[in-house]
Amino acid sequence: MRGRSFLVLVSWGVFTAACAGAEDAPLRIATFRADVTPPLGAVLCHGNVAPARKIVDPLTARGVVLFVGEGPIVLCAVDWVGIGNLAHDAWREGLAEAAGTSPDRVAVHVVHQHDAPGVDFSTEQILAAHGLSGKMFDVDFAHQAIRDVARAVREAVGEPRAVTHLGCGKGLVEKVASNRRILGPGGKCVMTRMSSCRNPKAVAAPEGIIDPCVRLLGFFAGERALAVITYYATHPQSYYGRGGVSWDFVGMARAAREAALPGVAHVHFNGAGGDIAAGKYNDGSPENRPVLAARLERGMRAAWDAVEKTPIRAADVSWRVCPVRLPVRTTIKEARCLDRVRDAEARRIDRAFAARDLAWMRRMDSGHQIRLACLQVGPAYVLHMPGELCIEYQLAAQDMRRDRFVCMAAYGDLGPGYICTAAAYGQGGYETGRVSRVAPEVEDVLMGAMRELLGVADPGEARPR
Repeated sequence: MRGRSFLVLVSWGVFTAACAGAEDAPLRIATFRADVTPPLGAVLCHGNVAPARKIVDPLTARGVVLFVGEGPIVLCAVDWVGIGNLAHDAWREGLAEAAGTSPDRVAVHVVHQHDAPGVDFSTEQILAAHGLSGKMFDVDFAHQAIRDVARAVREAVGEPRAVTHLGCGKGLVEKVASNRRILGPGGKCVMTRMSSCRNPKAVAAPEGIIDPCVRLLGFFAGERALAVITYYATHPQSYYGRGGVSWDFVGMARAAREAALPGVAHVHFNGAGGDIAAGKYNDGSPENRPVLAARLERGMRAAWDAVEKTPIRAADVSWRVCPVRLPVRTTIKEARCLDRVRDAEARRIDRAFAARDLAWMRRMDSGHQIRLACLQVGPAYVLHMPGELCIEYQLAAQDMRRDRFVCMAAYGDLGPGYICTAAAYGQGGYETGRVSRVAPEVEDVLMGAMRELLGVADPGEARPR
């Protein structure tokens, strides 16, 4: 008995020492970057714009891997217009395997530039069955891009670096974002102000509801910055559709910050910018692209200058996942979608759009759930959300946890298209029409999931404004 007691005491000592070691373990980070520029002639923006005629900017997939006790966490932002349905699954699975983690611990988002590929393997399966393979995106290139990014992740995880501090900063961005939905006295959407606008009435209308700030997370080893992640909500287009593959003004601002901080990886996520664009401040002229980029870069620089650093350990990082099924818009019907896909007289983009509707409906009807996630790193929370989410969700999340530094990365799985609030669906407008594949009940689903991920018990604490 005395020998057994000794073994128990030794085992407990080893266990407690391991726990203490885990609690004291440093947070480690690896950064990765890969080229995902499509070849000339490739289909761009789901086939809705001219194909690639020249490369203005090389497109990238870039991100970080955070090493914590439960397994690596991978955060990836891609300079594409969309990654949806089975393609989103494939990206997460490919990067998870490369990082040695679970797909549930991988977040993949697009920055949503329009002169860039839009990839959806579920839709491709439907189109291929009707003789339209490759009409929405370059299929071989899409698969190769996953392999290339996975290779970059695999190489990066072999060289992690210890993080001692997390920095949080916020900067004001002036004269970039404006709400696209302009409401009239009766509360209905009377005008839509898109990424560029020359309608004097729309330009003169107020900015509307936006989040005017860019938020920044910085990872430091002592005084040395290792990586910077920024979050800002807006459509990133200045002009597009002319065949010039580009990372547009958001990518230009990101590149400027990278040049200002040599050797520091810069990753940018689009926030809930579904109903946000630069239309009030952008007439669509090529000359205005660097103007918008400079304004956003100033906000990013202000966020960097405002950084407040706190010590960080691996134990200060957590990753929570909340699977949800999003309600499908009632006007999406299997027979109607199939009729349109089969209609050889219909426009190719309309047939592809019907296939996208059908792919989303089948995915939800199969019982598939979208994985929402929340990264908590020290005092900061980052919500990872799907679709072209409208700004009200981002503002509601910030209201839920006013005691924390809350960021949002939207444009994850783009299968659902636009995701608006319940009130917006009654107001009308572009975002609530056929480009949204979800029903108004989506608000309750997402708000409940956000409360769960942020640890908010009282459902009355915040509602979309």
